[in-house]
Parts: sequence; structure tokens; C-alpha cells
Amino acid sequence: MDVLAAPPGGAPAASVTVLPAAQLRGELRLPGDKSISHRALMLALLAEGESRIRDAGDGADVRSTAGVVAALGAAVERLPGNGGSVDYRVVSPGDEALRAPAVALDCGNSGTSLRLFAGILAGLPLTAVLDGDASLRGRPVARIIEPLRAMGATLEARDHDSHPPVTVTGRRPLRPIDWTTPVPSAQVKSAILLAGLRAGGTTRVHERVATRDHSERMLRARGVAVRSLPDGAGGAVIEIDGGTTVQAMEQRVPGDPSAAAFWLVAAAVHPDAELGIRNVGVNPTRRAVIDLLARMGADIEERSTTQGVGHDRDGPGDVGEPVADLVVRSSSLEAVDIGPAEVAAAIDEIPVLCLAATQARGRTTIRGAGELRHKESDRLAGIAAGLRALGARIEIDGDDITIDGPARLTGAPTDSLDDHRLAMTFAIAGLIAAGRTNVGRPASAAISYPGFFSDLERIRA
Repeated sequence: MDVLAAPPGGAPAASVTVLPAAQLRGELRLPGDKSISHRALMLALLAEGESRIRDAGDGADVRSTAGVVAALGAAVERLPGNGGSVDYRVVSPGDEALRAPAVALDCGNSGTSLRLFAGILAGLPLTAVLDGDASLRGRPVARIIEPLRAMGATLEARDHDSHPPVTVTGRRPLRPIDWTTPVPSAQVKSAILLAGLRAGGTTRVHERVATRDHSERMLRARGVAVRSLPDGAGGAVIEIDGGTTVQAMEQRVPGDPSAAAFWLVAAAVHPDAELGIRNVGVNPTRRAVIDLLARMGADIEERSTTQGVGHDRDGPGDVGEPVADLVVRSSSLEAVDIGPAEVAAAIDEIPVLCLAATQARGRTTIRGAGELRHKESDRLAGIAAGLRALGARIEIDGDDITIDGPARLTGAPTDSLDDHRLAMTFAIAGLIAAGRTNVGRPASAAISYPGFFSDLERIRA
């Protein structure tokens, strides 16, 4: 593989070349879960006193969240952690004493940062602007503006309230709402719940399809009353009581299952592979990629280790995040049908699951994947273009994907579209493609997994 890093002071490499690997062997420690790292930093901002976040992710997105936390008035210290992770020490005056920022809050490329901070700011008596890079400025925000306005906050955005930057003027108390999310989105749900902390009553969010529940677990661990109730129709109702103080605590972040997905697919599709992946978060709302690969026939061994444990000032606490060690080996995969509910549960892993489908016997269908058009790139178009360039048989029909396998992949130029999930997917494809696979704009991997290309080199035995 060509060297990714640029010379000191130089620009990032425009592309990286990945050659096929004879074997894949080794043990990996993943960066801390990005979704949990974001939320841990945000809740530390709202909690008066000192919070410690162990083994957090160190990607650019999480750093953006840490920067916004500091800009709003908390002292943030970033410390070396284990492997590709870092520790954070956050000392906050509490949400009653946060300050209006002097400049726009820079969310970088992070949609999670922008949407969840909008919920936080909605309940603060100040005005702030949430902005980001060119990619983030193309992401939809109407889905958070509408519920937060219904709660009484004032929000304005570009293009008739469609795109960032978003100006938020908060108020206290907010009005509690009873809201149904039209599109499954943990980010929209979390924004409403965070605003609900400062509502005068109980706020309810109805989900037709359950989404990741890190916010609920972490709020409960910090003393906030959050209830998740079945709605009788396969969905859920999440309730939060306003007026509760968020408590400071210590939390350890498990390894990111979305990062694990790349290595699970790499080993499953490679003819001579065995990889160990340590301390992976296997939250039931995040493990869909593991279960889908197992359904396809992937040889994945799961060894439960412990819960993600934190400590408050008085003694041990538990944020309720299950963790496991995984071992994955070369496998013979079969095609599957992945429906809209499973797509929602594995939305970030769909690109690399498409790669797995290229090596599975039969026709894989992935239905209802339209949300992928609104990520860091149009991931539906990007994954189809890249895999076709490598020789895959993949078609897009509306929001549905059809992939016929197995296909013999041959190295070719691919373009990540500056999207970290696409960059890493095409690099994994290069491990099994004949010849040289060129991944354009690979530096985007650092958004979520700064050490990805180093780990890729290390495990090619």
C-alpha cells in the first residue's frame, strides 16, 4: 500500500493504493464508539463539575464536538488513551452558567454534532450559530428545526430552513411535545430528548422503527428519568421528564461497532483470514451488522466481556453498554434480503455490507436505503460507482439496492467522495481485488477512524 501520510506541513495524499493481501491476521483495538463519544462530551457539558471520558474516539467528528463543548464554556482536556482512543477530562459550570459563543460553533463534518447541539441550545437562554464544512452545509436540518420550534425555540437556517448554518435562540422552559419521527433517526430523537431536559413536563418521541439508544442509556446513568415503552405496533415511545439535573460521572467508551464492521467484512470475504477485535460495543440497537453478517454465513465468534462501566463520585455506576471480543474467520457467504427496519439499524454499515454482498452467492436486496443519500455524500451513488468500477454487479432502483454475487473484483480507481465510510469500504475491497485498487481522497477516513490505514497494513500478514 502506498504511504497515506503527507510530508510535514504538506497536504493529505490525493489517493492511496491498496494491493491484495495473501493473508489477514492479527488483533485490533478499535477507536472508541463515535456515537457514544459525542454524547458523553455533550452530557459532560450539561453536568456541573468534572466528568471523565475514557477511551473516546479520536476522529475529526469527535474533536469537533469537543471544540463546541469548550466554546460553550467548559474546560476540555484531551489526554492520551489506549490504542487509537483518547481520554477527555471535562469541567463544566453546568448548563445554568454556559455562555453564548462569540463566533459560530464549528461542527466540522459532523451531523451528529450539529443536530444534537441544536437540541441542547434550544433549552439554553442564549443565541448561537451551528455551522460546518461544505459537506455538512449540504445536510438536511428541517427534521430537527420543526420539533424544536414546536417546543418554543427559535431556529433559522439557509435555503428556507433546509441547510446549515443554523441559528438557534433558546428559551426556558421549553414546551413538552409528543412527536413522531417520520424517518428513523437517532439524531433527531436525541435532539428532542436533549431539549426535553429543559421542558416543563414530559416530552415523548414515537419511533416506528427503533434506533440506537445510547442517549437514553447515558441519560439514565446520569440521573435523568427516561422511559422506553413499546407502542404495540413494533415501535417504541421514549419519554423524558423535564427539569432533571444531569450528573457528572466517569464513563469508559467501548470500541466502535461501525469501525469493527470493516474488519468483520474483510475477514469474512478474504480466503485466508482470522482477525480478533477487542472490546467491541454490542448494544442491541447497534449490532445489526454483526447479526446480518452471521445470517449471511460469516464465521463470527462472540465472547461477552463486561458492561461499559462508569464511576460517579460516590461509587460505581453502569451505563449499560454491553461489550464483547469478536473473532472472525474466512467464510462462505450467502445472499440475504435486508429490509427497511434492518437498514435503519445498520445505516452506517450498509456500504461495507454491499461489499460483503458482492462476494455472497445469489442476489442480495437492500430495501429502503434512501437515507444514505443524505450522509457525508450520496452514499447510494458513491457505493454503486465504486463497486461497479471494481467489477461488482450492483444496481440502484430508487431507494433499493440489488447486488448479484459472487463477483471477481479487479483493482481500479475509486472515489471516496470525501466520505469516510466509502474510503474504508473501497480500501477493504482492495484486499481481495486482483491488482491495484486506488482509493481517491482517503484522508476522509480520519473523520471516524484516524488509524484505519495503519491497522490495514498491520493485519495483512
